[in-house]
Amino acid sequence: MPATSGVQTRLARAGLRPPDHELSLGAVLLAAADAAGAVVAARTSLDGAQRTGAAARALLRLPRAERVVVVLVDGLGLAQLRERRGHAPTLRPFLDGARALCSAFPSTTASSLGLLGTGCAPGLTGMVGYTARSADGRLGNLVSWTGLGDPSDVQREPTVLEQASAGGLPVTSVGLRRFDGSGLTRAVLRGARHVGVDDLGARADAAARALRAPGLVYLYFGEVDKVGHHAGWTSDAWGDAVTDVDRAIGRLLRVVPRGTLVLVTADHGMVDVDLAHRHDVTSAPHLIEDVTMIAGEPRMSHVHVRDGAEPGAVAERWQDALGDDAVVLTRDDAVGAGLLGPLAAHVAPTVGDVLVLTSGQATVVDPRTQSAASIGLRGVHGSLTHAETDVPFVALTT
Repeated sequence: MPATSGVQTRLARAGLRPPDHELSLGAVLLAAADAAGAVVAARTSLDGAQRTGAAARALLRLPRAERVVVVLVDGLGLAQLRERRGHAPTLRPFLDGARALCSAFPSTTASSLGLLGTGCAPGLTGMVGYTARSADGRLGNLVSWTGLGDPSDVQREPTVLEQASAGGLPVTSVGLRRFDGSGLTRAVLRGARHVGVDDLGARADAAARALRAPGLVYLYFGEVDKVGHHAGWTSDAWGDAVTDVDRAIGRLLRVVPRGTLVLVTADHGMVDVDLAHRHDVTSAPHLIEDVTMIAGEPRMSHVHVRDGAEPGAVAERWQDALGDDAVVLTRDDAVGAGLLGPLAAHVAPTVGDVLVLTSGQATVVDPRTQSAASIGLRGVHGSLTHAETDVPFVALTT
């Protein structure tokens, strides 16, 4: 059996699926920019092949519009939204017809925002997880942007927003104040004028103000993900957070100029952990034998091995220990199966020699590098279950 087919079979048996690089979050901002009149494109291979904004717009079946706003609700997976649709009266009427798009792999914010912001898979953007090994061998955090270098050197692909802006289209990014000039913003959303607003409703108003003139706006809501991490997506608090964001989206629809194209999507879904299936690597010395660093997150770990060690042997040891709670792949097998898309030479060292994709509600934790608060999170994501990778795509014209 070919290696790619073998990986797909192993994933399927564990309830995981390879990412869909075509019908993915990577099409959204490309299509939105094209709808607003910008000429944009994203690299899809190492030999320079591209997907154009026009092709992405055709895929998503979007009309032309002078004003377009892309709303990204962090952590609002399609399965969770449909299950708890009672909390989303604004979005509820559109859910049965909503298209399912695929997040990035890993299904985590940094990777998916890289995919959204550039149209390129993580193998090209270098946005390969919550944490990753940096160019100088340290453990870097791709959300807080600590332990990493210049954002434009880490993430080298042109962003959709900088392409649109260079072509003369006004582009605005509306998010929390602390994101203004942050490393993650500069990596994946550079090119936009950033407007920092902390209040939910005021964020919708800021997006509407930016659209008084024709242009493209990116609007970020992070509240659902934050609550989901701490309380789980099945909690009352998560439902309340969805209601708050849904209300802000309703406000947005009321205050944007008539004819505005409003696109609502998310970066990933979420699963609630099962403590009976939490694997602490420090309690299993044979797991960290020959291992120099564990990066990523509890649902998808990058395991880096020492020089001279055999990744295949480490992967086999991890698979035996984790059993049905994970699919453990060497980097060569994961890349060969296309999980990360094309792998650029400067990105390859940031990807683990071994990748650990958990299934069900399992997690892998490392108290040596993860805080107690991080290990104690109730809701998590990063792997390839439909609950984590399927995100909604709703297109509305006011």
